[in-house]
Amino acid sequence: MTSQSPRIYLYKITFEEVPYYYYGVKKEDYYNQEYWGTPITHKWCWELYTPKKQILQFFDFTDEGWIEAQEIEKRLIRPFYNTDKWCLNENCGGKISLKVCKETGRKNYENKVGIFSFTKEELSENGKIGGKRGFETMYNNQIGIFSPSFDEKRSELGKKLVKYLRENKAGIYGLSFEELSEAGKVGYVNGLGKLSTEEKSENGRKGGKVSGKKHKKNKTGCLSLTPEERLKVVEKTNSQRWICTETGFITTSGPLTRYQKARGIDTSKRKRIA
Repeated sequence: MTSQSPRIYLYKITFEEVPYYYYGVKKEDYYNQEYWGTPITHKWCWELYTPKKQILQFFDFTDEGWIEAQEIEKRLIRPFYNTDKWCLNENCGGKISLKVCKETGRKNYENKVGIFSFTKEELSENGKIGGKRGFETMYNNQIGIFSPSFDEKRSELGKKLVKYLRENKAGIYGLSFEELSEAGKVGYVNGLGKLSTEEKSENGRKGGKVSGKKHKKNKTGCLSLTPEERLKVVEKTNSQRWICTETGFITTSGPLTRYQKARGIDTSKRKRIA
């Protein structure tokens, strides 16, 4: 490299009359090539005011030097990008400013191009096709929700979410007991309360079937116990005695529930006596 070789440099443009500024990098075609940036959105500023260029740093005239110059440019722009009204940069490392995005979206809407060229029906149909293909890809490759480790990840994310909600008194943890009670009533009326007895029963069977398959596959719940352990649990349950505090009827837990329901008695009106 000679003293007259083309250069790679980082520069800053300022203006004599106003505090606007602009950062950029240049890879010269020949030594000391005249260059004042390539503004598009704010080209008016270069035409209206008097620009001054300050070279901040030179880099090796290599692919590595060009990459290094672009990285430093991004670090310089990022703190001011989309926040400082005097910064004229509308691009930072491939990211387009919000102003340019909004303007492009407005023009596309007015000219009915891109996504705005579709009707609602076409968008809906395209979404269905894309969704179906996405699920097929995930299923065939066992990724995403079909990944073997998805259940563990979902469980871990669920625990983190619950912890966050509890600590910040957000979501259901931000409601009082009275508010939760009222929300439950509204949810019942709008959801479960609209179902017939047959629909509730069918949903219960479906849910039980799915839950049973999952427990069987993962060896969880009662299926995690050996036959001997399950027998002990049954014996322990059957040895318990409960009394209906309204009628005085005594039996085990399950039969007492059926007894009270058959007579319209609140199943909470019970007490364990043995």
